[in-house]
Amino acid sequence: MSETTTAIRPPEPDFSAITAEELHAYRDAENRWRASGTARALLGEPDPGAAIAWQQVALPGRDLPVRVYRPASTADGEADARTGLPLVIHVHGGGFVGTAAQCDWTNSHLAARLPALVVSVEHRLLAPGGPLADAADDGWDVLQYVVRHAAQWGADPARAAVFGESCGALISALAAIRASEAGLELKAQVLVNPVVDVTETMFDYPSITEYAYSPTRALPQLRLFQRLAVPPGADAGTVSPLYTDHLGGLAPALVVVPTRDAVADHGRRYAEQLREAGTPVRLSEYPGARHAFLTLPGVEPQAEAAQAEILAFLHAALAE
Repeated sequence: MSETTTAIRPPEPDFSAITAEELHAYRDAENRWRASGTARALLGEPDPGAAIAWQQVALPGRDLPVRVYRPASTADGEADARTGLPLVIHVHGGGFVGTAAQCDWTNSHLAARLPALVVSVEHRLLAPGGPLADAADDGWDVLQYVVRHAAQWGADPARAAVFGESCGALISALAAIRASEAGLELKAQVLVNPVVDVTETMFDYPSITEYAYSPTRALPQLRLFQRLAVPPGADAGTVSPLYTDHLGGLAPALVVVPTRDAVADHGRRYAEQLREAGTPVRLSEYPGARHAFLTLPGVEPQAEAAQAEILAFLHAALAE
């Protein structure tokens, strides 16, 4: 992946009738914009106290890009050589579109101010022939890889957390569940505007009805997301954290819900189920905020407050 200085944002396509070719063209153009300097007026400027670089992670059958954020302490911005940093595995939102670069604002602040090693997963995006299960494997495999090679990354494997937004929060929630099943102890999970249900009940929530077409045209995007995420014949329950049988004993969770969001009730319901299962959870709602507000500090005034809350939550969870 590479950033460009300037780019023009493409118009939003008709998600209800988009072809595979149109999806790929839109994705490429949109991701060039999200990774460009032009986009920073909306997406925010990175914290100068962090060094940011792309790396490749060698996973079974594939090499996957990750965007790595480290504390920077030298005058030329080179990464701090400290070891034993807490580890945050991050997954960006978007599902069928998106790039880790769109989250530079928050991830660089976490790296600089926790301080921590933040590794953001450039997972395989949803597409025909590329289901959600592939993206979920990418999140889980990167988490395992970095924990297993923590010393080489300068990280402390005993102080690890997962953090995601929207589809990335779904992938992070699934990683937290798999970590519990595998005996990998996580200290925290942060789920921001999470989608947690891609089964036939995905749209059966009052917030979906209320915010289907305002403030954005969310419903056509969510319907495309579901079609791509779960191909015909696949078991949607295996990639829907809401329908996981065992939600007890998971890492303590912070669930961040913007209220003007079609999937707001997904987050509320998941927090309720975590609590009922005995997993410590804090549900934090931001009245009037829109979906993806955390990535839009240039236009969403509550983004800074949410970032500060996430920073404080992780600071307490990952303390030595």
